[in-house]
Amino acid sequence: MAQINVVPMPAQVKINPGYCVIKETVGILMDYIDDDNNGAREFEKYLSKNYRIKKIVEEDTHSYGLPTEFICGILGSKHAAGYYEIEVKGQTVYIKGDSQGTFYAFETIKQLITKNKKGELIIPHCIIKDHPRFPYRGMHLDVSRHFFTVPQIKKYIDWLAMYKFNSFHWHLTDDQGWRIEIKKYPLLTQIGSCRAQTLVGNYGSNLYDKGKYCGYYTQAQIRDLVRYAKERYIDIIPEIEMPGHALAALASYPFLGCTKGPYKTMETWGVSDDVLCAGNDSTYQFMEDVLDEVSALFPSAYIHIGGDECPKERWKTCPVCQSKIKNEKLKDENALQSYFTQRIEKYLNRKGKKIIGWDEILEGGLAPNATVMSWRGEEGGIAAAKQGHDVIMTPGSHCYFDHSQSANEDSITFGGYTPLEKVYAYEPVPVSFSENEARHILGAQGNVWTEYISNEQKLEYMIFPRMAALAEVLWSPKEKRNWKDFERRLPAIFKSYTDRGIRFSNAYNDLKASVIPLPGNAIGWQLETKNQHAHIIYREPGNEKDIWYKEPFIIQTTGLFEAAIMDDKNNPVSNWQKQEFFINKATGKKISLVTAPSKSYPGSGAFSLVDGIQNTKGMARSAEFLGFNGKDLDALVDLGEETTMDRVVLHIFQQPGSWIYPPASVNIYFSSNGKDFSEPLPCILGSPADAPALLYILRPVNTQARYIRIWAQNYGTIPSGQPGAGNPAWLFADEIEAQ
Repeated sequence: MAQINVVPMPAQVKINPGYCVIKETVGILMDYIDDDNNGAREFEKYLSKNYRIKKIVEEDTHSYGLPTEFICGILGSKHAAGYYEIEVKGQTVYIKGDSQGTFYAFETIKQLITKNKKGELIIPHCIIKDHPRFPYRGMHLDVSRHFFTVPQIKKYIDWLAMYKFNSFHWHLTDDQGWRIEIKKYPLLTQIGSCRAQTLVGNYGSNLYDKGKYCGYYTQAQIRDLVRYAKERYIDIIPEIEMPGHALAALASYPFLGCTKGPYKTMETWGVSDDVLCAGNDSTYQFMEDVLDEVSALFPSAYIHIGGDECPKERWKTCPVCQSKIKNEKLKDENALQSYFTQRIEKYLNRKGKKIIGWDEILEGGLAPNATVMSWRGEEGGIAAAKQGHDVIMTPGSHCYFDHSQSANEDSITFGGYTPLEKVYAYEPVPVSFSENEARHILGAQGNVWTEYISNEQKLEYMIFPRMAALAEVLWSPKEKRNWKDFERRLPAIFKSYTDRGIRFSNAYNDLKASVIPLPGNAIGWQLETKNQHAHIIYREPGNEKDIWYKEPFIIQTTGLFEAAIMDDKNNPVSNWQKQEFFINKATGKKISLVTAPSKSYPGSGAFSLVDGIQNTKGMARSAEFLGFNGKDLDALVDLGEETTMDRVVLHIFQQPGSWIYPPASVNIYFSSNGKDFSEPLPCILGSPADAPALLYILRPVNTQARYIRIWAQNYGTIPSGQPGAGNPAWLFADEIEAQ
């Protein structure tokens, strides 16, 4: 029996024999539907643009001597918002639902249309009854780091509508740019919407484009976009960051800061210690004035106030902030941020608005009516739901679409690795939740931060097809989600992107390459493909001869290996996968760790430190690092036999802006039996130009040992004045060499 390729998969589907043929001219009978049924209007445009089909929407198409192919009727209010029914039989498509439901019905019908062998456009005979699982189905877009034009935002809204998302979280202000016109404070766009230059290399690379970057939306443009989204049953939720991530506002109005400046709109990424002064009442007056204009522009019930990554360093030394803490009898600076949030919330509540904040707003006490957006894992969301607060799940592990989606990514991304399969596997409701707690999970959201997404083509590449996977997570009943069936639909999904001119990532079809331990303390390269009608070839260093891959093979040579998927004519059907190996005396040897790495950066466990892969310049991949949050790295390598060494090296990555700091010390110990070790030998620090790592080098000339113990002591609590002050430092380790 025929199968449909709809995303998200409807709640109930029954396929019947036969199909309806769409003629060159079709009619739609709108029965008891109000005049603003945008689903039919958009469907008309879709047919005209994609299939050059004439269509009219009339109360009675028969008066024009035309058949009625699409008949729409209204359903009663007993159904949830967005519910619809479709029945295709004979030459007629029957649609039932309210205005929102029929809009979604037409989006489903667009995906049901295919061509038969005669080239006719057809819709299979079927019965569909459908409704959303979650009330909040969101996608986010950051326009502060990189600006997108009004036509581009409209296209983004169309993409959301295609997959039945109903919330567009619009990140309008940040350190790198203020993008919304506020008439009472014109300097916000005259000054704060511009930065002098923009970081274009990897974070910490100090590579800038040297060009001024500006952009903002007028209030007239925003009203137009709000209207456009409303026609597609999408709420636009504006985000005005506070009290942190506010350098663009501080550059415009320095009185808002604790030090009073001078400030400038941020040119790089990361977190700034300069935040809004939470002790000065003029700050609150400013924010209330801004929110007055924001509230008037956006009819959404929600306004997002940020609240994330707000360092407290300036507040600790600001006499006005300290006075506020004392006068309000607050415990500390965390409580001051809670005071700030609650004061803003009360103001917005009086205007009929509710606030959403990132999960940091839990710190110091949560505002009474706040909704929490949980991004640092699910812990914040779980805590908020258990306190009776509504939650939108958006953990970085599954929902950050600025992360790489390919292990062989060829463009700069912010970091992390979130393949399509991982997005589809996400479940927003924790398994431990009671039915009452589960009600507080409103849904989830995909986040698109644009530090390294500067144009529409890159935006499309980063969100498609991952947005399709998230759409099914949020719309389809949990029991209907089936990864194998989603895989079956992927070719049709990819074809729909091609037909619409959407650039998308083909990472799902990438060659999967991994380094694995093999018997005899060796490492092997394992190559896999999902394509059952293709084969894999690889090339060894210095040899362009193609070798047919059969099974994981031992890597014994330092150098660059390459592999690709080939069709039956030996033409590549994937990008070439390239991997450089660095073989040394520790490669592939047994290794153990005293403390396990963080679940956020587990690499391949301890094996990652002896897998022969080093992160070289331009190839730093977070999946290859072991991350230790506030904990030491203590590793024991068993070389298998007494071995002479002239050099031992530990590769460490540092990026203070991301709270990744070098260790306080690195010591190496040697042993012949694994029990009795030498005195600790300190390492010399080196940092070659061709690596993003710090190298901790020990040169024990002609030392003989079987065991090497490497102890890297964590940097500890990040001190005042440094990025991430007050938090435990991250220690990132990459590889251990013995030569």
